[in-house]
Amino acid sequence: MMNLGVVVALLGLVACGSCKPVVHNFTLALCDSPEAEAATQVALDFINAQHTHGYKYTLNQIEDIKIINEVDGTHTYLLELEFLETKCHVHSPKPVPLCDVRTKIETAVEADCDVALSEAGGQFSVKAFKCKTELESFRPCVGCSFLLPLIDTDGTQLVQSSLEHFNKNHTLNAKFALLDVGRLSSQVVSGGRLLRAEYAIIETNCTSVDDDICVPLDHVVARYGFCHSEAHGLDPKVDCEIFLVTKNTTTLPAPPAGPGGSTSTTHGFKHHKLTALHDPDATGLLSAESESAEKAAIVNRTVADPQPNMVLAAEPVVLLPGCPGKIRHF
Repeated sequence: MMNLGVVVALLGLVACGSCKPVVHNFTLALCDSPEAEAATQVALDFINAQHTHGYKYTLNQIEDIKIINEVDGTHTYLLELEFLETKCHVHSPKPVPLCDVRTKIETAVEADCDVALSEAGGQFSVKAFKCKTELESFRPCVGCSFLLPLIDTDGTQLVQSSLEHFNKNHTLNAKFALLDVGRLSSQVVSGGRLLRAEYAIIETNCTSVDDDICVPLDHVVARYGFCHSEAHGLDPKVDCEIFLVTKNTTTLPAPPAGPGGSTSTTHGFKHHKLTALHDPDATGLLSAESESAEKAAIVNRTVADPQPNMVLAAEPVVLLPGCPGKIRHF
């Protein structure tokens, strides 16, 4: 009599006779290859475009790349990227390659992003991304500048007083309103505490001499600016740059005026965060765990120890790791 376990196994094979195993066809590319660079540029531009508060980001390192070859001939790129915050506000017309990167001593901000892109005919499009934004750690020093929460009382008072000073003294025939606070910091210097503030402004429907309630102009026509101010005592100093060319806003919603429009300020953070998760089609390509824990296996090719009477035909080939890629900044 046939063993019951054998019968069950045979029935399972019969039931799944038409089943085909699902096999993902992965390709491992070099992190610094042209295709990786091209995909990363699309990802960076897309993520920066979703970021309506704070600063633009730039690439620091391509940490990993995995390509899924689809049956229809298209490809899905899974990238692990490290971005760094620049000193250019998101509304600055300056291209990212020309933006200065904030240094560690200035309390740099780092964003680790996992991005899924589709590629067909050499054209990339972002399908989903998730990012974790955090402050870059550095060793504190005497006289260092430290970040304050973006809703710090003394810092926001500096923003208000310096913006009032700017509106009273410029010759632009317009009154500007606060768009968002970029950074607030404090430093102990000779004679006391030095406060610094960086913030973005937007043109309103009032002139510089109007006392009426002012409303920001439509974001398509409004002029934007970015201000640096500091106060060592009661007399604030301010320097504002008005952007002559506004950024392309055809695909972006109008940013809300005032710091209340940013989750970074409403939650009391010290810096602006990138969008944590963007997956409108629920692709499932970005798991709850970090993509870094799901790297495709890399085959280690080694030359076996020579056996007796065995002749090696060639010298061993040393394979250099393709990832992570080069570090651009630090």
